[in-house]
Amino acid sequence: MHDPQIKIKQTDLLSDNWYLLNKVTFDYQKNDNSWITQKREVYDRGNGAAILLYNSKQKTVILTRQFRLPTYLNGNKSGMMIEVCAGLLDQDNPEQCVIRETEEETGYRITKVEKVMESYMSPGAVTEILHLFVGEYDESMKVSDGGGVEQEQENIEVIEMSYDDAYAMIASGEIKDAKSIILLQHAKINKLV
Repeated sequence: MHDPQIKIKQTDLLSDNWYLLNKVTFDYQKNDNSWITQKREVYDRGNGAAILLYNSKQKTVILTRQFRLPTYLNGNKSGMMIEVCAGLLDQDNPEQCVIRETEEETGYRITKVEKVMESYMSPGAVTEILHLFVGEYDESMKVSDGGGVEQEQENIEVIEMSYDDAYAMIASGEIKDAKSIILLQHAKINKLV
């Protein structure tokens, strides 16, 4: 198994309204050494970080619930999604990002996080790498109600529930978000709660 040779021929900006949507034309060398030209649309919204907040003593987790338009447009009747806390990296590193987002979204000020992995969540169309973390919380870390940043028009509901109830929501279909499923399964495999 060898890596293909790639030659980027042209990149055309289709939209920079919110993030960047480019049409990329490239040559790709196949296994038989012949070359083919392909065109793909690529969405670049930067990289992100997500965290599962867990309390090992109470056996609880903190999740968020918010409206996600793309899911509403593709079969989610309410458009509401239950997810782990997450956000896009600004100028900070993934660890700083996830600590900042945790306080903004959930109201918990955490200082210690553990990186689990990095993942491309939709590699056929989106450039984003998502950095996945876990972190312990307790009531003493609560500094605000959370809910997100008003200037970013975030309207986030904070949910504290038992880990077992959250894990059961994967099978019931109430949690369909990939990053949340990965982190909840990581917690089970590693017996975090």
